[in-house]
Amino acid sequence: MDEFEQEFERFVQKYAELLTGDSSTEVLRKVKLFSLYSHISKTMPDLAKHWMADNPDAKLQIKQIFDELQTLNREHKQKDQS
Repeated sequence: MDEFEQEFERFVQKYAELLTGDSSTEVLRKVKLFSLYSHISKTMPDLAKHWMADNPDAKLQIKQIFDELQTLNREHKQKDQS
């Protein structure tokens, strides 16, 4: 991994930490998956729809990742407010 990739990885880790309060490998993986899916669905919605149609379980899995990250974000915000 070159220097840029290492720096970018730290950047994404910080994002995950600020978003969820956790930058574990599993949370980091989910943040990356959801971020990339979110970008693709906004920039090429037809591609995202086609992929979802070809992979019926994908919609459920993306939704589960989103729900988990959203819950972690809410919990993290509540801890910060306390």
